[in-house]
Amino acid sequence: MGVVVTMSDVAREAGVSKMTVSNVVNGRAGASRETRARVLAAVQRLGYVVNTTARHFRAGRSGAIGLLVPHLDGPYYAHLTARLDTLARSRGYHVIVERTGASREGELAALEPERVRPYDGLVFSPVQLEPADVTAAGVGVPTVLLGERRLAGAFDHVMMDNIGGAELATAHLIEGGARRIALVGGRQDRGVDDMATLRTRGYRQAHARAGVAVDERLVVDADSFTTRDGYEVLMRLHGQGVPFDGVFVLTDAAAMGVLRALADLGRRVPEDVQVVGFDNDLEGEYLVPRLTTIDPDNDSMAVHIMELLLERVEKQASGRGEAVELVMTARLVARESTRSPAAPPS
Repeated sequence: MGVVVTMSDVAREAGVSKMTVSNVVNGRAGASRETRARVLAAVQRLGYVVNTTARHFRAGRSGAIGLLVPHLDGPYYAHLTARLDTLARSRGYHVIVERTGASREGELAALEPERVRPYDGLVFSPVQLEPADVTAAGVGVPTVLLGERRLAGAFDHVMMDNIGGAELATAHLIEGGARRIALVGGRQDRGVDDMATLRTRGYRQAHARAGVAVDERLVVDADSFTTRDGYEVLMRLHGQGVPFDGVFVLTDAAAMGVLRALADLGRRVPEDVQVVGFDNDLEGEYLVPRLTTIDPDNDSMAVHIMELLLERVEKQASGRGEAVELVMTARLVARESTRSPAAPPS
């Protein structure tokens, strides 16, 4: 039997009083946004769960939160789901996951009234829908959006700093001596603010700031961002004979495939080729070599998502004013797959 985590444990972890923890997990006023975030982060780390079934029943709520995501076959959404579920359970809610398949049809189906009705609120990561689609769907529950796509309606929106994070990754490769940096999953800018396009903009910005030209042959699109895609794109690039000494990969999952491909080709990392991923997935720290990556602040993102959503859910009667848009701060996590700035190849 596992150890039962108590409210006192959370209070000690967060450095606050037990009453403050009680106020936060029960949605009451009396704590600043910073304190609430600290308490919820402690809740997430410790796995604290509060039982509020009776309170939901009296308020006419189901206690269910719908999480609509494009897919679950990569580590990013799996880890996000675990984080959100822990936070929801700490407030007496449970998360139900629906996979939309990253298709317009799947996303519209997930927003149909009979599908949405059982939920007190939604966390939705849209990929294909346009604002008119969401207006027509008439989503009738509080909703927090993830990702880059801005949709009409009073929806809170929590986003990664895709451009800034990609610029950090590329600048780190340049500072380490790379001058021919492949972009695995890169996309030519068509004016669409999807993840790949935004991260490609950051890649280009870093080159421009450093005065380094981009060889367009090194900007390589990918069907998706799985480990297999990373492997196949890198092998294809090698087969075309285009030289490169650095690789920025748009996801850590695809970066794992890139590392495998480089090993199969006999290219040493980081001596011959430096590699940076994006997402700071847990697995990256245990690869050989350990993967340098961009941390988009996933833990804080999950805290803000759940905090914004449950504030909407529990204050629907009085409302809460304008929708909130938050952009998380990205940071570089330098590990073994890159060299220190200005370090020459061996």
